[in-house]
Order: sequence, then structure tokens, then C-alpha cells
Amino acid sequence: MEISTLEWAITIGVTVAVLAFDIVVIARDPHEPTMRECAIALSVYVGAAIAFGAWIWLAHGHDLGVQFYAGWLTEYSLSIDNLFVFIILMAALKVPREYQQEALMVGIVLALVFRAIFIALGYQLIENFSWVFYAFGAFLVYTAVSLIRSYRSHEDEHPEENRVVKFAQSHLNVGEEFRGLKLWYRVNGSRVVSPMLIVIIALGTTDLLFALDSIPAIFGITQEPYLVFTANVFALMGLRQLYFLLGGLLKRLVYLSLGLAFILAFIGVKLVLHALHENELRFINGGEHVNVPDISALVSLGVIVVTLAVTAGLSLFAASKMSEAEIEDKTSSLRSPEE
Repeated sequence: MEISTLEWAITIGVTVAVLAFDIVVIARDPHEPTMRECAIALSVYVGAAIAFGAWIWLAHGHDLGVQFYAGWLTEYSLSIDNLFVFIILMAALKVPREYQQEALMVGIVLALVFRAIFIALGYQLIENFSWVFYAFGAFLVYTAVSLIRSYRSHEDEHPEENRVVKFAQSHLNVGEEFRGLKLWYRVNGSRVVSPMLIVIIALGTTDLLFALDSIPAIFGITQEPYLVFTANVFALMGLRQLYFLLGGLLKRLVYLSLGLAFILAFIGVKLVLHALHENELRFINGGEHVNVPDISALVSLGVIVVTLAVTAGLSLFAASKMSEAEIEDKTSSLRSPEE
């Protein structure tokens, strides 16, 4: 896929401009957004992603367009999983509703930065070491198994209690009052750290660890760095609005972990098959390529769409038969930043 410097520059420029606009708007008027605000913004972001995929399809070919849509849906579903953890963090760290927009915005910016770094590293690895697909595939299968185990054990996770956050809380003079994104202020002449800094640390460690399975997953769909980057950008845009728009509904996606586990396992197997197809390891088939089927982008897209649709449908149906306590129990099996 040939992407000109101009296309890269425009893409990055628009991304930065959208983020800057969002930050300025939020900074001027910290508040809990209305349902109407969230619905309009989310419609714009989703519509932009669909339009961008159509442009890729028309300008660069059918297969790359399918790869973008499959990658975007995969990253979007993983980002929704992030929202579950964000919801727990906001509640556990007692972030006032009017300041949650600011905290989420910081979380999204950090997620973009971490994913950009991992994309660059991942691309260099796959360009120079074909065997890395074995590692990516095995890691995704392991993550899928971990999600299933976590779901079946129903163990309560407390992402706000990860070691980095606990260290910061115990070694910093943390105040009690939130003052937006102001990270420190004075109380009775003494400088104290705003609890918002602890929230940002918690969101940052969460973003970092979620990127570890997010990036191998998208490289299992496409190895084009431009598509990997844009799929991640469009997946993260609108998450803030989705948080407020669907906060209650998200908790009713009781089978989301199982759906994500299946998708990650599927992509993991796809990566291993691709690694076998490109095999250069001497202890496997004498270093020769293994004649195995290669799963196309169109099949991947179909599997992802069907899995997400079935997961959402079964989740909402099951949740309608459950009490609120049962729903909380089902959705408590979330991935923790300590994993």
C-alpha cells in the first residue's frame, strides 16, 4: 500500500486538530455532556470511520478497505472493553461527573500515544522477524484464555489498586479536592497533588497494558501501518461520548469478554497460520514454508461482525432476565491493569 507523505501529514494533522478542538471545548466548559451532545458526536465519528473506509476501498482497493473495516471493528470492540475499566476507575477514585470528560480525554490521548509507539515497534518487528507472528498469535490465544478464565471465576477486579497507583498514593501528598486538570495546588500553604493525577496514572497504566493485546490483534488483520494507525484512531475517537451515552447499557454486555476472547483467539490462530505460511524457522518444517490455508480479510471481517452481533444480542437478552446484582457479578470479571 503506497501512502504518500502528504496523506500521512493530513491524517496526523486532522487527528491532532480534532483532539485539540475536543480539549479546548472541554477545558472551557467542564460538564457532564447531554445525551444529545453524545449522540451527535458519536454519529459524526462513526460516520467518519465508515466514510474513511469507503475512501480506502475506492482509492486503494477492495481488500485494503475490508482490512480497515475489520481492524476498526476489532479495535473498537477492544476499546469498549477499556470503557468497562474506565467506569470502575471513575467510580472507585470518586471522580466528579463534571470532571470525568477531562479525565477520559487524557486517557484517550495517552492511549493514542502508547498505541502509536507500539505500532512503530510492531511494524519494525514484523518487517525484520517473520517469526514474531508466532509470538503475537500465541499471546493473543493466551489473552483469550485469560479472559475466559476471568469470566468463569467471576473474581472481582480492582483496577484502581494496581501497584503503580498504590505506589503513587502512598508516596505523594494527595489532596481531597478535584480541580479539573490542575494536577497540584496549595492547601494551607502546603503543596498537594490533585487526585486527578492518580486518575491519570491509573488510566495511563490501563492504556499501556490494553495496548499490549490491541496492537498484535490489529496486526493480525493487516500489516499496513497506515491502516493499523487509522483503525486505532477511529476506534478511540468517540469513546468519551460512548462512555456517557451508553454507560448503563455497557454493563449489560455481560458476554462481551467471551465475544472478545473468541475474536482474539481467532486472530491468534490466523497469525499462527500466517507465520507457518511465511515460516523461516529451521526447527519447523526445515525452515521451509508450510502449506496451510491463509484466512482472508473478508473472512476475518465476517467472523468479527457475526461474533460482535451475536455477543451483543445474547448479552442484552440475558441481561433482561437478570437482576442488577447478577449483572454486576457477570461484568465484574474484567481485565485488570495488573494482568
